[in-house]
Amino acid sequence: MNADGKKIKFAVVGCGHIGKRHAQVIEQNPQAELVALIDIKDPSLLNIQHVVPFFSSLNKFLQSNIQTDVVNIATPNGLHAQHAIECLKHDKHVVIEKPMTLNTADATAVIDAANKYGKQVFIVKQNRYSPPVAWLKKIVNENVFGNIFSVQLNCFWNRDERYYTQDSWHGNKALDGGTLFTQFSHFIDIFYWIFGDIKNISARFQSFNHKQLTEFEDSGVVLFEFGENSLGCLNFSTAVWNKNFESSITVIAENGSIKIGGQYMDKVEYCHIKNYSMPELQSSTMPNNYGSYSGSAANHHFVIQNVIDVLQNKTSITTSAAEGMKVVDIIERIYKATL
Repeated sequence: MNADGKKIKFAVVGCGHIGKRHAQVIEQNPQAELVALIDIKDPSLLNIQHVVPFFSSLNKFLQSNIQTDVVNIATPNGLHAQHAIECLKHDKHVVIEKPMTLNTADATAVIDAANKYGKQVFIVKQNRYSPPVAWLKKIVNENVFGNIFSVQLNCFWNRDERYYTQDSWHGNKALDGGTLFTQFSHFIDIFYWIFGDIKNISARFQSFNHKQLTEFEDSGVVLFEFGENSLGCLNFSTAVWNKNFESSITVIAENGSIKIGGQYMDKVEYCHIKNYSMPELQSSTMPNNYGSYSGSAANHHFVIQNVIDVLQNKTSITTSAAEGMKVVDIIERIYKATL
């Protein structure tokens, strides 16, 4: 609720799978109120269960008299910047689904608009709330590992014709951006959040079974350095048959090794660290289930609560616009390293 005791009012633009997830968690939060939904598709085609005003365009919503504090942007990736800036101009805070934008120039424009109009920008990186990931962040900060030698990030998912349907923006380079933006930016964010920026990047990409489905790669290998003298690699693919295989991060360091794995980086699969006993962690949230495929952890309720708490001056933003832009910058540099 606001300082005056009123609920924080949210609207959601983009009513696909993730937009409906936003709407659901907003309605489940007693401090929040869902006041509108916006999508260019007819609501009868979207299977919308929420009884709130529906608008066929963002402009029509912004011209309405509906009082709104925050607009959650869950439109195609290539439209995030445009939609965020329009909402900021109309005195709304914004929550932007990953990725923040598809290039750093657009991310800078969003940040400039937020500063100009005095509004907040929240970036959705819900995997930061995963208990194993938060624990790894903690022990790295506490220097439990000593010198970190290498980190390996593996992201092996399934995305096939059930996902890249003809009526979807997925697979379109201008709207999707590519595999690292749409599927794996969450895990690049986790690496950056824990270990910092990367440098000396080299990469190789390939499309094995997506040539007829997308305008970009389905697999890749990325080598890089980070920190003072540490090595890292990212191996990724959406060419896995039938269902997601794993999202994992492995750390090899002076004082021990650890692997967080599972399909969604939700399990500690190995922990062997000198003079250290691993604590019992809370269970991870199950992934978002979209029927024919699964997404990342369903932690959006933490994101919405953070928005509410920030607007009540109780805490700081979990993932700032500057951090969101940095992840975009890293992905941009990875793609450029293949040229």
